[in-house]
Amino acid sequence: MTALLFTNVMIWDAINDASYPGEVLIEGNRISDVVCAPGQISRDRVKETIDGHGQFLMPGMVEGHCHLSFVNPSRNQDLGEIPPEEHLLQTCRAATFLLDHGFTSAYSAASAKLRLDVVVKAEIENGYLAGPRYKAAGPEITTTGGLGDERKPHMHAESFGMIADGIDEIVRAVRLCCRENVDNIKFNVSGDEFVSHARAEIISMREEELRIGVEVAHDFGKRVACHSRAAESVKRAVRSGVDCIYHCDFADEEALDMLEEAKHRVIVGPAFGLVHNSVFEGDAVGLTKEVAERMGLPRKIEYTIATYKEMRRRGMRVVVGGDYGFTITPMGQNARDIGHFVKFFGYTPAEALKCATAVGGDLMGHKGELGVIKQGALADLLLVNGDPLKDQSILVGPSNFSMIMKDGKMHRDPRRH
Repeated sequence: MTALLFTNVMIWDAINDASYPGEVLIEGNRISDVVCAPGQISRDRVKETIDGHGQFLMPGMVEGHCHLSFVNPSRNQDLGEIPPEEHLLQTCRAATFLLDHGFTSAYSAASAKLRLDVVVKAEIENGYLAGPRYKAAGPEITTTGGLGDERKPHMHAESFGMIADGIDEIVRAVRLCCRENVDNIKFNVSGDEFVSHARAEIISMREEELRIGVEVAHDFGKRVACHSRAAESVKRAVRSGVDCIYHCDFADEEALDMLEEAKHRVIVGPAFGLVHNSVFEGDAVGLTKEVAERMGLPRKIEYTIATYKEMRRRGMRVVVGGDYGFTITPMGQNARDIGHFVKFFGYTPAEALKCATAVGGDLMGHKGELGVIKQGALADLLLVNGDPLKDQSILVGPSNFSMIMKDGKMHRDPRRH
Protein backbone atom coordinates (compact mmCIF):
# COMPACT_ATOMS: atom_id res chain seq x y z
CA MET A 1 0.00 0.00 0.00
CA THR A 2 1.41 3.40 -1.04
CA ALA A 3 1.82 5.87 1.84
CA LEU A 4 1.91 9.46 0.61
CA LEU A 5 2.74 12.31 2.98
CA PHE A 6 1.77 15.93 2.35
CA THR A 7 4.01 18.37 4.16
CA ASN A 8 4.10 22.17 4.35
CA VAL A 9 0.37 22.60 3.71
CA MET A 10 -2.35 24.77 5.22
CA ILE A 11 -5.05 22.25 6.17
CA TRP A 12 -8.72 23.19 6.09
CA ASP A 13 -10.53 20.11 7.35
CA ALA A 14 -14.23 21.15 6.95
CA ILE A 15 -14.67 20.42 10.65
CA ASN A 16 -13.03 23.53 12.10
CA ASP A 17 -13.55 26.96 10.60
CA ALA A 18 -9.90 28.02 10.39
CA SER A 19 -7.07 26.47 8.44
CA TYR A 20 -3.85 25.44 10.16
CA PRO A 21 -0.37 24.34 9.11
CA GLY A 22 0.24 20.63 9.26
CA GLU A 23 0.83 17.31 7.56
CA VAL A 24 -1.52 14.67 6.14
CA LEU A 25 -0.69 11.03 5.45
CA ILE A 26 -2.62 9.05 2.83
CA GLU A 27 -2.54 5.25 2.79
CA GLY A 28 -4.51 3.59 0.02
CA ASN A 29 -7.78 5.47 -0.42
CA ARG A 30 -7.98 6.75 3.18
CA ILE A 31 -6.49 9.52 5.27
CA SER A 32 -4.51 7.68 7.92
CA ASP A 33 -3.12 10.62 9.89
CA VAL A 34 -3.52 14.39 10.27
CA VAL A 35 -1.19 16.44 12.46
CA CYS A 36 -0.88 20.16 13.09
CA ALA A 37 2.89 20.26 13.44
CA PRO A 38 5.70 19.05 11.17
CA GLY A 39 7.66 15.92 11.98
CA GLN A 40 5.03 14.16 14.09
CA ILE A 41 4.30 11.49 11.47
CA SER A 42 6.97 8.81 11.41
CA ARG A 43 8.84 8.87 8.11
CA ASP A 44 9.18 5.10 8.37
CA ARG A 45 5.53 4.89 7.32
CA VAL A 46 6.07 7.13 4.26
CA LYS A 47 6.96 5.97 0.76
CA GLU A 48 6.77 9.39 -0.88
CA THR A 49 6.53 12.98 0.31
CA ILE A 50 4.92 15.92 -1.46
CA ASP A 51 5.87 19.43 -0.38
CA GLY A 52 2.75 21.57 -0.62
CA HIS A 53 4.74 24.82 -0.58
CA GLY A 54 2.30 26.38 1.87
CA GLN A 55 -0.74 25.79 -0.31
CA PHE A 56 -4.31 25.21 0.91
CA LEU A 57 -5.23 21.52 1.37
CA MET A 58 -8.99 20.97 1.53
CA PRO A 59 -11.53 18.20 0.87
CA GLY A 60 -12.72 17.66 -2.67
CA MET A 61 -15.91 19.56 -3.43
CA VAL A 62 -19.34 17.93 -3.74
CA GLU A 63 -21.83 19.10 -6.38
CA GLY A 64 -25.16 18.63 -4.59
CA HIS A 65 -27.51 19.38 -7.50
CA CYS A 66 -25.80 17.84 -10.50
CA HIS A 67 -27.07 17.48 -14.07
CA LEU A 68 -24.22 15.88 -16.01
CA SER A 69 -26.50 15.16 -18.96
CA PHE A 70 -27.84 18.73 -19.19
CA VAL A 71 -25.38 19.61 -21.92
CA ASN A 72 -26.02 23.33 -22.50
CA PRO A 73 -29.66 23.34 -23.65
CA SER A 74 -31.32 26.71 -24.14
CA ARG A 75 -34.77 25.06 -23.96
CA ASN A 76 -35.86 22.04 -21.94
CA GLN A 77 -36.95 20.18 -25.07
CA ASP A 78 -33.45 20.52 -26.54
CA LEU A 79 -32.41 17.65 -24.27
CA GLY A 80 -35.02 15.36 -25.76
CA GLU A 81 -33.84 16.08 -29.28
CA ILE A 82 -30.24 14.95 -28.73
CA PRO A 83 -29.78 11.39 -30.05
CA PRO A 84 -28.86 9.03 -27.20
CA GLU A 85 -25.47 8.10 -28.68
CA GLU A 86 -24.27 11.71 -28.85
CA HIS A 87 -25.93 12.45 -25.53
CA LEU A 88 -23.97 9.71 -23.76
CA LEU A 89 -20.65 10.96 -25.13
CA GLN A 90 -21.42 14.54 -24.10
CA THR A 91 -22.40 13.36 -20.61
CA CYS A 92 -19.12 11.46 -20.29
CA ARG A 93 -17.20 14.59 -21.23
CA ALA A 94 -19.17 16.58 -18.65
CA ALA A 95 -18.19 14.08 -15.94
CA THR A 96 -14.48 14.54 -16.61
CA PHE A 97 -14.92 18.29 -16.94
CA LEU A 98 -16.57 18.49 -13.52
CA LEU A 99 -13.75 16.50 -11.91
CA ASP A 100 -11.26 18.83 -13.61
CA HIS A 101 -13.00 21.67 -11.76
CA GLY A 102 -12.40 20.18 -8.32
CA PHE A 103 -15.67 18.34 -7.77
CA THR A 104 -14.65 14.87 -6.65
CA SER A 105 -18.26 13.89 -5.85
CA ALA A 106 -21.62 14.67 -7.41
CA TYR A 107 -25.20 13.91 -6.42
CA SER A 108 -27.44 13.82 -9.47
CA ALA A 109 -30.61 15.89 -9.42
CA ALA A 110 -31.83 14.16 -12.60
CA SER A 111 -30.69 12.60 -15.82
CA ALA A 112 -32.07 13.81 -19.14
CA LYS A 113 -32.62 10.21 -20.29
CA LEU A 114 -33.30 7.16 -18.16
CA ARG A 115 -29.95 5.35 -18.35
CA LEU A 116 -27.44 8.14 -19.00
CA ASP A 117 -26.48 8.62 -15.35
CA VAL A 118 -26.40 4.91 -14.62
CA VAL A 119 -24.10 4.13 -17.55
CA VAL A 120 -21.75 7.03 -16.82
CA LYS A 121 -21.54 6.05 -13.15
CA ALA A 122 -20.63 2.49 -14.13
CA GLU A 123 -17.91 3.73 -16.50
CA ILE A 124 -16.44 5.86 -13.71
CA GLU A 125 -16.55 3.09 -11.12
CA ASN A 126 -15.05 0.55 -13.54
CA GLY A 127 -12.11 2.85 -14.19
CA TYR A 128 -12.80 3.59 -17.85
CA LEU A 129 -13.86 7.21 -17.38
CA ALA A 130 -12.40 9.99 -15.24
CA GLY A 131 -15.23 11.48 -13.23
CA PRO A 132 -16.46 12.22 -9.72
CA ARG A 133 -17.93 9.79 -7.25
CA TYR A 134 -21.45 9.76 -8.57
CA LYS A 135 -24.96 9.13 -7.28
CA ALA A 136 -27.03 8.45 -10.38
CA ALA A 137 -30.63 9.53 -10.93
CA GLY A 138 -33.27 8.87 -13.54
CA PRO A 139 -35.34 11.58 -15.21
CA GLU A 140 -37.44 13.93 -13.10
CA ILE A 141 -40.74 12.23 -12.42
CA THR A 142 -43.43 14.78 -13.19
CA THR A 143 -47.09 15.01 -14.12
CA THR A 144 -49.04 16.18 -17.13
CA GLY A 145 -48.69 19.95 -17.05
CA GLY A 146 -45.76 19.88 -14.64
CA LEU A 147 -42.14 20.95 -15.01
CA GLY A 148 -40.61 18.66 -17.62
CA ASP A 149 -43.79 18.11 -19.67
CA GLU A 150 -43.00 19.75 -23.01
CA ARG A 151 -45.67 17.91 -25.02
CA LYS A 152 -48.34 19.66 -27.09
CA PRO A 153 -51.73 18.29 -28.19
CA HIS A 154 -50.49 18.05 -31.78
CA MET A 155 -46.86 17.15 -31.11
CA HIS A 156 -44.93 14.82 -28.81
CA ALA A 157 -41.81 16.26 -27.22
CA GLU A 158 -39.30 14.97 -24.67
CA SER A 159 -37.19 16.90 -22.20
CA PHE A 160 -35.92 15.74 -18.79
CA GLY A 161 -39.31 14.70 -17.45
CA MET A 162 -40.83 11.24 -17.07
CA ILE A 163 -44.59 11.79 -17.13
CA ALA A 164 -46.60 9.85 -14.54
CA ASP A 165 -50.19 10.67 -13.54
CA GLY A 166 -51.91 9.04 -10.60
CA ILE A 167 -50.70 6.51 -8.10
CA ASP A 168 -50.35 3.56 -10.46
CA GLU A 169 -48.22 5.47 -12.98
CA ILE A 170 -46.08 7.00 -10.21
CA VAL A 171 -45.42 3.53 -8.76
CA ARG A 172 -44.51 2.19 -12.19
CA ALA A 173 -42.17 5.11 -12.93
CA VAL A 174 -40.30 4.68 -9.65
CA ARG A 175 -40.01 0.93 -10.11
CA LEU A 176 -38.71 1.45 -13.65
CA CYS A 177 -35.98 3.79 -12.42
CA CYS A 178 -35.08 1.39 -9.63
CA ARG A 179 -34.94 -1.54 -12.05
CA GLU A 180 -32.40 0.41 -14.12
CA ASN A 181 -30.26 0.82 -10.98
CA VAL A 182 -30.47 4.52 -10.20
CA ASP A 183 -29.37 5.70 -6.75
CA ASN A 184 -31.74 8.66 -6.45
CA ILE A 185 -35.36 9.30 -7.39
CA LYS A 186 -36.43 12.87 -8.21
CA PHE A 187 -40.00 14.28 -8.20
CA ASN A 188 -41.18 17.63 -9.51
CA VAL A 189 -43.78 18.74 -6.97
CA SER A 190 -44.08 22.35 -8.11
CA GLY A 191 -43.61 24.29 -11.30
CA ASP A 192 -40.96 26.81 -12.25
CA GLU A 193 -40.77 30.32 -13.68
CA PHE A 194 -39.30 28.85 -16.87
CA VAL A 195 -42.55 26.93 -17.52
CA SER A 196 -45.34 29.13 -18.86
CA HIS A 197 -48.13 26.72 -17.88
CA ALA A 198 -46.84 25.95 -14.39
CA ARG A 199 -44.94 28.74 -12.69
CA ALA A 200 -42.99 28.25 -9.48
CA GLU A 201 -45.91 28.71 -7.10
CA ILE A 202 -48.08 26.17 -8.93
CA ILE A 203 -48.23 22.76 -7.25
CA SER A 204 -48.27 20.07 -9.92
CA MET A 205 -48.11 16.80 -7.94
CA ARG A 206 -50.72 15.62 -5.47
CA GLU A 207 -49.55 14.65 -2.04
CA GLU A 208 -50.80 11.08 -2.36
CA GLU A 209 -48.82 10.71 -5.59
CA LEU A 210 -45.66 11.98 -3.93
CA ARG A 211 -46.17 9.95 -0.76
CA ILE A 212 -46.55 6.64 -2.58
CA GLY A 213 -43.59 7.47 -4.82
CA VAL A 214 -41.37 8.11 -1.81
CA GLU A 215 -42.60 4.95 -0.12
CA VAL A 216 -41.78 2.79 -3.15
CA ALA A 217 -38.37 4.42 -3.60
CA HIS A 218 -37.51 3.86 0.06
CA ASP A 219 -38.67 0.25 -0.23
CA PHE A 220 -35.98 -0.14 -2.91
CA GLY A 221 -33.41 1.54 -0.66
CA LYS A 222 -33.21 4.70 -2.77
CA ARG A 223 -32.94 8.28 -1.59
CA VAL A 224 -35.52 10.78 -2.81
CA ALA A 225 -35.09 14.37 -3.92
CA CYS A 226 -37.70 16.80 -5.17
CA HIS A 227 -38.15 20.11 -6.94
CA SER A 228 -40.30 22.21 -4.60
CA ARG A 229 -40.50 25.98 -4.97
CA ALA A 230 -44.03 26.70 -3.69
CA ALA A 231 -44.58 26.74 0.08
CA GLU A 232 -47.18 23.97 -0.02
CA SER A 233 -44.94 21.81 -2.20
CA VAL A 234 -42.24 22.05 0.49
CA LYS A 235 -44.75 20.98 3.14
CA ARG A 236 -45.90 18.04 1.02
CA ALA A 237 -42.28 16.98 0.58
CA VAL A 238 -41.59 17.05 4.33
CA ARG A 239 -44.81 15.18 5.17
CA SER A 240 -44.09 12.59 2.47
CA GLY A 241 -40.59 11.79 3.75
CA VAL A 242 -38.46 13.29 0.96
CA ASP A 243 -34.75 13.20 1.84
CA CYS A 244 -33.48 16.20 -0.15
CA ILE A 245 -35.69 19.17 -1.00
CA TYR A 246 -34.42 21.53 -3.68
CA HIS A 247 -35.21 25.23 -4.00
CA CYS A 248 -37.83 26.01 -1.28
CA ASP A 249 -37.80 29.63 -2.54
CA PHE A 250 -41.31 30.52 -1.41
CA ALA A 251 -41.28 28.59 1.87
CA ASP A 252 -43.54 30.35 4.38
CA GLU A 253 -43.20 30.31 8.15
CA GLU A 254 -45.03 27.00 8.48
CA ALA A 255 -42.84 25.38 5.85
CA LEU A 256 -39.70 26.71 7.52
CA ASP A 257 -40.88 25.39 10.89
CA MET A 258 -41.47 21.96 9.34
CA LEU A 259 -38.04 21.98 7.72
CA GLU A 260 -36.40 22.96 10.97
CA GLU A 261 -38.17 20.15 12.82
CA ALA A 262 -36.95 17.70 10.17
CA LYS A 263 -33.46 19.19 9.73
CA HIS A 264 -31.67 16.10 11.03
CA ARG A 265 -33.39 14.06 8.29
CA VAL A 266 -33.78 16.52 5.41
CA ILE A 267 -31.07 18.23 3.38
CA VAL A 268 -31.95 21.27 1.26
CA GLY A 269 -30.35 23.01 -1.70
CA PRO A 270 -31.29 26.34 -3.30
CA ALA A 271 -29.84 25.66 -6.77
CA PHE A 272 -29.19 29.38 -6.77
CA GLY A 273 -26.93 29.62 -9.82
CA LEU A 274 -29.75 29.43 -12.36
CA VAL A 275 -31.80 32.15 -10.68
CA HIS A 276 -28.72 34.32 -10.11
CA ASN A 277 -27.48 34.11 -13.69
CA SER A 278 -30.96 34.66 -15.11
CA VAL A 279 -31.39 37.88 -13.14
CA PHE A 280 -27.88 39.32 -13.30
CA GLU A 281 -26.28 37.78 -16.39
CA GLY A 282 -29.18 36.82 -18.65
CA ASP A 283 -28.29 39.32 -21.37
CA ALA A 284 -25.41 37.05 -22.40
CA VAL A 285 -27.90 34.47 -23.71
CA GLY A 286 -30.71 36.82 -24.75
CA LEU A 287 -32.65 36.77 -21.47
CA THR A 288 -33.10 40.50 -21.12
CA LYS A 289 -33.92 42.27 -17.88
CA GLU A 290 -37.37 43.00 -19.25
CA VAL A 291 -38.03 39.32 -19.94
CA ALA A 292 -36.67 38.31 -16.54
CA GLU A 293 -38.97 40.86 -14.91
CA ARG A 294 -42.01 39.51 -16.77
CA MET A 295 -41.10 36.00 -15.62
CA GLY A 296 -40.99 37.18 -12.01
CA LEU A 297 -37.34 36.21 -11.53
CA PRO A 298 -36.24 39.29 -9.54
CA ARG A 299 -39.09 38.61 -7.12
CA LYS A 300 -38.05 34.98 -6.84
CA ILE A 301 -34.43 35.84 -6.10
CA GLU A 302 -35.58 38.11 -3.26
CA TYR A 303 -37.61 35.25 -1.76
CA THR A 304 -34.73 32.81 -2.20
CA ILE A 305 -32.29 35.11 -0.42
CA ALA A 306 -34.68 35.66 2.48
CA THR A 307 -35.42 31.93 2.74
CA TYR A 308 -31.79 30.83 2.89
CA LYS A 309 -30.79 33.53 5.32
CA GLU A 310 -33.46 32.06 7.56
CA MET A 311 -32.34 28.49 6.88
CA ARG A 312 -28.82 29.42 7.90
CA ARG A 313 -30.16 30.93 11.11
CA ARG A 314 -32.12 27.74 11.84
CA GLY A 315 -29.14 25.46 11.26
CA MET A 316 -30.40 23.64 8.17
CA ARG A 317 -28.01 21.43 6.22
CA VAL A 318 -27.66 23.13 2.83
CA VAL A 319 -25.71 21.90 -0.21
CA VAL A 320 -24.26 23.86 -3.11
CA GLY A 321 -25.28 23.09 -6.68
CA GLY A 322 -26.91 25.70 -8.88
CA ASP A 323 -28.61 23.87 -11.78
CA TYR A 324 -25.43 24.09 -13.83
CA GLY A 325 -25.53 22.63 -17.33
CA PHE A 326 -27.93 25.02 -19.09
CA THR A 327 -26.76 27.60 -21.62
CA ILE A 328 -27.16 30.30 -18.99
CA THR A 329 -25.35 28.22 -16.33
CA PRO A 330 -22.51 26.44 -18.14
CA MET A 331 -20.84 23.53 -16.41
CA GLY A 332 -17.60 24.66 -14.82
CA GLN A 333 -19.13 27.58 -12.96
CA ASN A 334 -20.38 25.26 -10.21
CA ALA A 335 -18.09 26.57 -7.46
CA ARG A 336 -19.54 30.06 -7.88
CA ASP A 337 -22.26 28.89 -5.49
CA ILE A 338 -19.81 29.10 -2.60
CA GLY A 339 -19.32 32.81 -3.12
CA HIS A 340 -23.07 33.26 -3.65
CA PHE A 341 -23.74 31.72 -0.25
CA VAL A 342 -21.43 34.30 1.33
CA LYS A 343 -22.59 37.32 -0.67
CA PHE A 344 -26.33 36.70 -0.75
CA PHE A 345 -27.20 34.37 2.14
CA GLY A 346 -24.87 35.70 4.82
CA TYR A 347 -22.77 32.55 5.30
CA THR A 348 -19.23 32.90 6.57
CA PRO A 349 -16.64 31.63 4.08
CA ALA A 350 -16.03 28.56 6.28
CA GLU A 351 -19.77 27.81 6.49
CA ALA A 352 -20.12 28.09 2.72
CA LEU A 353 -17.12 25.82 2.14
CA LYS A 354 -18.65 23.24 4.49
CA CYS A 355 -21.82 23.31 2.36
CA ALA A 356 -19.60 22.37 -0.59
CA THR A 357 -17.72 19.63 1.27
CA ALA A 358 -18.91 18.10 4.56
CA VAL A 359 -22.64 18.64 3.98
CA GLY A 360 -22.27 17.30 0.46
CA GLY A 361 -20.54 14.22 1.85
CA ASP A 362 -23.57 13.68 4.06
CA LEU A 363 -25.87 13.89 1.02
CA MET A 364 -23.67 11.38 -0.79
CA GLY A 365 -24.30 8.90 2.06
CA HIS A 366 -20.82 9.17 3.59
CA LYS A 367 -21.42 11.39 6.61
CA GLY A 368 -18.20 12.04 8.48
CA GLU A 369 -15.97 10.21 6.00
CA LEU A 370 -16.37 12.26 2.80
CA GLY A 371 -15.86 15.99 2.42
CA VAL A 372 -13.68 16.20 5.54
CA ILE A 373 -10.00 15.79 6.38
CA LYS A 374 -9.62 13.55 9.38
CA GLN A 375 -8.21 10.16 10.26
CA GLY A 376 -10.15 7.42 8.46
CA ALA A 377 -11.87 9.70 5.95
CA LEU A 378 -11.84 8.98 2.23
CA ALA A 379 -8.90 10.57 0.46
CA ASP A 380 -10.65 13.06 -1.81
CA LEU A 381 -8.46 16.17 -1.65
CA LEU A 382 -7.65 19.42 -3.40
CA LEU A 383 -4.40 21.35 -3.17
CA VAL A 384 -5.27 24.96 -3.97
CA ASN A 385 -2.95 27.79 -4.90
CA GLY A 386 -4.62 30.47 -2.77
CA ASP A 387 -6.93 30.75 0.23
CA PRO A 388 -10.66 30.15 -0.47
CA LEU A 389 -11.48 31.41 3.02
CA LYS A 390 -10.35 34.83 1.77
CA ASP A 391 -11.42 34.58 -1.88
CA GLN A 392 -13.98 31.94 -2.85
CA SER A 393 -13.61 32.73 -6.55
CA ILE A 394 -10.27 30.93 -6.75
CA LEU A 395 -12.22 27.65 -6.64
CA VAL A 396 -14.02 28.50 -9.90
CA GLY A 397 -12.21 26.93 -12.81
CA PRO A 398 -9.27 24.51 -12.75
CA SER A 399 -6.34 26.93 -12.93
CA ASN A 400 -5.74 27.19 -9.17
CA PHE A 401 -5.82 23.45 -8.44
CA SER A 402 -2.31 22.11 -8.04
CA MET A 403 -3.75 18.72 -7.15
CA ILE A 404 -7.06 16.89 -7.51
CA MET A 405 -7.13 13.55 -5.70
CA LYS A 406 -10.10 11.19 -5.69
CA ASP A 407 -10.16 7.99 -3.67
CA GLY A 408 -6.44 8.23 -3.02
CA LYS A 409 -5.60 8.46 -6.75
CA MET A 410 -4.24 11.49 -8.53
CA HIS A 411 -6.40 13.08 -11.20
CA ARG A 412 -4.17 16.14 -11.28
CA ASP A 413 -0.72 15.40 -9.88
CA PRO A 414 1.24 18.28 -8.29
CA ARG A 415 4.46 16.47 -9.13
CA ARG A 416 3.72 17.00 -12.84
CA HIS A 417 2.53 20.60 -12.73
